[in-house]
Amino acid sequence: MRGFHAVILAGGSGERFWPLSTPERPKQFLQVFGGESLIRQSVTRLGGMAAAKDIFVITSRDLVAATRRELPELPSSNVVGEPMRRDTGAAVALGVGIAGGGGDPVVGFFPSDQLVGDPKGFRAALKKAIRLAKERSVIVTLGIRPSFPATGFGYVDPKTGRFVEKPDERKAKSYLKAGYLWNAGMFIARASTFRRAVVAHAPALSELTMPGFPLSSLAARYESLPRISFDFAVMEPVSRGTGRGSPLGVAVVPGDFGWDDVGSFAAFDTYFPHDSRGNVREGPCTVVESDGNICVARSARISLLGVKNLVVVTTPDSVLVADKAHISQMKKLFKKN
Repeated sequence: MRGFHAVILAGGSGERFWPLSTPERPKQFLQVFGGESLIRQSVTRLGGMAAAKDIFVITSRDLVAATRRELPELPSSNVVGEPMRRDTGAAVALGVGIAGGGGDPVVGFFPSDQLVGDPKGFRAALKKAIRLAKERSVIVTLGIRPSFPATGFGYVDPKTGRFVEKPDERKAKSYLKAGYLWNAGMFIARASTFRRAVVAHAPALSELTMPGFPLSSLAARYESLPRISFDFAVMEPVSRGTGRGSPLGVAVVPGDFGWDDVGSFAAFDTYFPHDSRGNVREGPCTVVESDGNICVARSARISLLGVKNLVVVTTPDSVLVADKAHISQMKKLFKKN
């Protein structure tokens, strides 16, 4: 669509799918779901919405070269590396400055590591969001109709635009009854609207939103930036009408396009076939008298005997053995002792 620029947020750390993903090749580069890497899919489904010259990627400095190789159709200058991790607050602010210069375009932000089963439905929802963003001073989000009371996602009330953090199970059930939607982390607005919102609610990040911000100064500037998510820094206060500055609002476009965060190895149970005892096997796996396991052999053969509900993964340099009940806590493996 004319006047629309897209920014792909690709700052993954490789923890949730370790050892298949690593800090050097995190989740967005996995070619596990759908044959293409997740970051490639995130660009492909924007086909017809934004030209290659109008698609930008914010990633880490160490992943710039790999990202450019994965997306050779994008101008190399459109792939920008952050010098250090500062969460999505700084990444979105930087994306506004890079993609939002000249003519106040509508800018959309999209994670690089999600699945969309119905790209056509995604584009239809995105078109509605772009129209809203052009007509009103709002930040539009695509809300996903929930299929279960998830505790790993934030939620948004489509009636009021109010954002809420990840709930416990009791609150998640109440959100479903109230008609709340999952927050998929997709945001669309005019560049000027994003700038006003950042100035009002996250002024420490506002310099990054200005056109022409010198990328040569990123390293020095990032040292002093807060590590904060865009949801917490901007979307929550905007949705509550708090803070200073001109009134802004949140609009929600419901989406029902086969969205999946594929946030852990549990996704293998959804997207891979099972044997007669409920095991998922990818690669050379021998499974005997075992039930409900996920077995992914990328190097050494895996042999399972008499076990249940495990995730076992081998790569050339690492082995993971985990109980399925704990795979949402993978980050614990990376905490310093």
